[in-house]
Amino acid sequence: FSLTGKEALTHFPSLGPSTNSAQGKVHVKQCDLLKLSRKQKRLCRREPGLAETLRDAIRLGIMECQYQFHSERWNCSLEGRTSLLKRGFKETAFLYAVSSAALTHSLARACSAGRMERCTCDDSPDLENRKAWQWGVCGDNLKYSTKFLKKFLGQKRIGKDLRAKVDIHNTNVGIKAVKNGLKTTCKCHGVSGSCAVRTCWKQLSPFHEIGRLLKLRYDDAVKVFSTTNDAVGHSELAGPQRHSHSLKHSSSPRSTDLVYVEDSPSFCRPSKYSLGTAGRTCSREGNCDSMCCGRGYNTQSRLVTFSCHCQVQWCCYVECQQCMQEEVVYSCKQ
Repeated sequence: FSLTGKEALTHFPSLGPSTNSAQGKVHVKQCDLLKLSRKQKRLCRREPGLAETLRDAIRLGIMECQYQFHSERWNCSLEGRTSLLKRGFKETAFLYAVSSAALTHSLARACSAGRMERCTCDDSPDLENRKAWQWGVCGDNLKYSTKFLKKFLGQKRIGKDLRAKVDIHNTNVGIKAVKNGLKTTCKCHGVSGSCAVRTCWKQLSPFHEIGRLLKLRYDDAVKVFSTTNDAVGHSELAGPQRHSHSLKHSSSPRSTDLVYVEDSPSFCRPSKYSLGTAGRTCSREGNCDSMCCGRGYNTQSRLVTFSCHCQVQWCCYVECQQCMQEEVVYSCKQ
């Protein structure tokens, strides 16, 4: 995989359980199975626990992307991902953002869970890591996560061309989305639940919330071009023109905006970017007209089995009957 966008995100096989004596070799082997740059592989080998965290991040990013786009023409399938990442579409922008967000989130959680050797809980005031784990209040270490991610991705402050700037911008949108979801959670310690002692720590939002936010950013993504800033002497991103005192000025995108440089294909027919929408299931009252691209849809009835009339039996199990009902399925025509 590549979080820099040069290759498609893919799964790599699990190596299964390992003994303590072979743990180091297993870790190196896991790093070698990932499609990383030479520098990234070096970092991976030096960070026990990182390979597994990277795999978790890949899975998290893919699942969230497919969840957010399951009812749209482009459904974030793995097919066509490599070609898509070479272009400057809105979908490419989302992939960069959700990938960096997933890695930021997974790294921070791995630190607080004790799965990484070089990081622990966040820097909670007056709270040692040992006590934090004992009390279950180990904060997600976002500070370490974001610092390591910048090093891992090898970002430069100023990109060489428009695509480089756009990719870096969208990567940072994903990181910022995770940062914005950081909340302070507190727990009381005392007799009979009193708050004689209160411990607080930092906790990340569930990744579904971050994915939903990034999907909103995708819906409102800004098309940009490159312009020269005379004041600082280098090029920067510029968005649509806006009116100011009867003059039109191009505006810079906000740091939270997803940005893209070229219009997306329709994704209606099979192409190097997707498999098209033929055969995709849809909702007749919702998205069939849009997803099927005017080709119409097929209607099919099928019987489905589900658990019903469930009752709790003494003492410890639930007993259900099996019921059947007819279900109507709509799918896009060829």
